[in-house]
Amino acid sequence: MNKAPKKIGMVSLGCPKNLVDSEALLGDLGVSGYEMTPDESEADVIIVNTCGFLQSAVKESIDTILEMAGHKTGGRCEQLIVTGCLAERHPEDLLKEIPEVDHLLGTKQYPMLKHLLNGNGRSQQRNHTHEPAQYFDTPGNRVLTTPFYSAYVKIAEGCSNQCAFCIIPKLRGPIQSRPVESIVDEVKQLAVRGVREFNLVSQDTTLYGYDLGMKHGLIRLLELMAEIEGVDWIRLFYNYPTVLTTELMDAVQRIDKVCKYIDVPLQHSHDFMLKHMKRQETELGVRQMIDELHQRIPDVALRTTFITGFPGETEKHFQHMLDFMNEVEFDHVGVFAYSDEPGTTAFDYDNKVEREICESRRDQLMAAQREIVLRKNKERIGQTHPVLVEGLDDEGLLMLGRLPFQGPEVDGQVILEQCDSEPGAIVPVRITGALEYDLVATPVEA
Repeated sequence: MNKAPKKIGMVSLGCPKNLVDSEALLGDLGVSGYEMTPDESEADVIIVNTCGFLQSAVKESIDTILEMAGHKTGGRCEQLIVTGCLAERHPEDLLKEIPEVDHLLGTKQYPMLKHLLNGNGRSQQRNHTHEPAQYFDTPGNRVLTTPFYSAYVKIAEGCSNQCAFCIIPKLRGPIQSRPVESIVDEVKQLAVRGVREFNLVSQDTTLYGYDLGMKHGLIRLLELMAEIEGVDWIRLFYNYPTVLTTELMDAVQRIDKVCKYIDVPLQHSHDFMLKHMKRQETELGVRQMIDELHQRIPDVALRTTFITGFPGETEKHFQHMLDFMNEVEFDHVGVFAYSDEPGTTAFDYDNKVEREICESRRDQLMAAQREIVLRKNKERIGQTHPVLVEGLDDEGLLMLGRLPFQGPEVDGQVILEQCDSEPGAIVPVRITGALEYDLVATPVEA
């Protein structure tokens, strides 16, 4: 009699790029004969795909590993696997402090896990983070953990920038773009499965294809994706300002299926701070880029992120950033209080800003942004837009959706009144109300 297949439980932490790795890993194990379970207590093998970007993420990852270790010492779990950025960053410490971990894989060893679990690898060795790198091109059998109508597509691995606050280049190496053909093939397969919204992610999306000798690789990718039947919305995340070209702006405006939504992390506005952060842009360059975006994409929605309390930031520098944000009026803003990360250039900087000041400045920026968003939302009342229906909220009371200028998880949503459309449908709505971050709308006849 055949044995029942082993069950895999997965906890994925961190950013959407990490989530794509988790989904690809689940798909790789699925075709190797394993079953998936959302309940860790039923899993024979538990995988924790960790984030190690900030200290808060490190703590969450460690707490999760310890929680999952409890299923091994007092439950069904036979093997505990830790993968991802934290494994890459602190392998020896993890193995020493958490002996329940059976195998530790970094960001470049995902493909070898199936061999380790099948007993075909170096099963006696626990630390595999120094094994030869294997580029993990997302397979077609990827297991989606997002809603069926929406998916992240990772178009490149690694980062070639050297921002002073960031550890990612050390963990994931320089940028390595996926071949266009591979991405297009994956998008076709996902579209057949019912995915309608495709969110392109990488560490530096605007640099896509440069390492492959393609100056306009991202534009070519967008054009090819737009030709695929079933693809309705394409959204660009993580576009760095120095390579956000005129040609790309024109492509976003020209290609109907590309959402008029640009996520461009700026981190600061003051030239001294930008240089101190080892960013390549200047305030003048950023202002020119924003002006050109509004000129070439009149209805563009802009998202950005800022860091408060970076070493050396004075009250004058912070006020400059606050004034800049109030003047530009971004549609969406994320603000992070600086986190002092070992291994980064900034970790060795002097003039550290007290934690309380970092957080106070963050709160001031977010308070100002709330007022901006509410005002901009009120201006949208009466407008008609397409909305992607997402279904009922967690309480089962409100029907929710998102507009093309609202990215999943990070931006606001639309509360849909008198809507009986199924999740995944894209329907026209009229904006009838505005909340602090969200909108209220009613479907209209197409």
